[in-house]
Amino acid sequence: MFLEPLGGETAEMPGVYSKGAYDLAGFAVGAVERGRQLPLKDTIQAGDIILGLSSTGAHSNGYSLIRRVVQKMDLKYSDPCPFGPDANKMTLGEALLTPTKIYVKSVLPALRSGRVKAFAHITGGGLSENIPRVLPKHLGVELDAKKWPMPAVFGWIAGGGGVNETEMLRTFNCGLGGIIIVSPSEQAHVMRMMTEDNVHVVGTVKDRFGGKHG
Repeated sequence: MFLEPLGGETAEMPGVYSKGAYDLAGFAVGAVERGRQLPLKDTIQAGDIILGLSSTGAHSNGYSLIRRVVQKMDLKYSDPCPFGPDANKMTLGEALLTPTKIYVKSVLPALRSGRVKAFAHITGGGLSENIPRVLPKHLGVELDAKKWPMPAVFGWIAGGGGVNETEMLRTFNCGLGGIIIVSPSEQAHVMRMMTEDNVHVVGTVKDRFGGKHG
């Protein structure tokens, strides 16, 4: 880990860094046994189940857009939070900085069981760009947004900022911090393993070409 002043004492990035601010960066390295890497694309097929893990908020993604929404609505981060069950109980800044949910404890036993075909972490790129990365080209997914709870921050961003559905889906996790793909026969087993997170059946894998692969 390395810590240094950003551009000396005079550098500023409006809305991001102020004078004298520091940038803290770090990284982690993971290891997996050969042959156990995901996704197992050759095993994924139409009819497989999509399990979604609830997010706690924006999860550190899309904050350039969030800052524009705050500016558009002429709000300050010190203003009372205007959304959610804790509205007016905390500041807008505190609400937007809700910590990112980490899924390791919940997901690792399921991954080690060999019952999971794919896992997609929903980060930058949102639902519409992260999920296709773990799928074979001839497959897609159909999600039902009524099947999982949507954190209030996303309704506030979409409504107050006038952000359309396409932009929301490709920028934010929209309530799902991660998705797991399993066969229907393994759904119950995998869900029982993930007891530390709210897990929902949110959709299915579909054939994009009506059964004609290409």
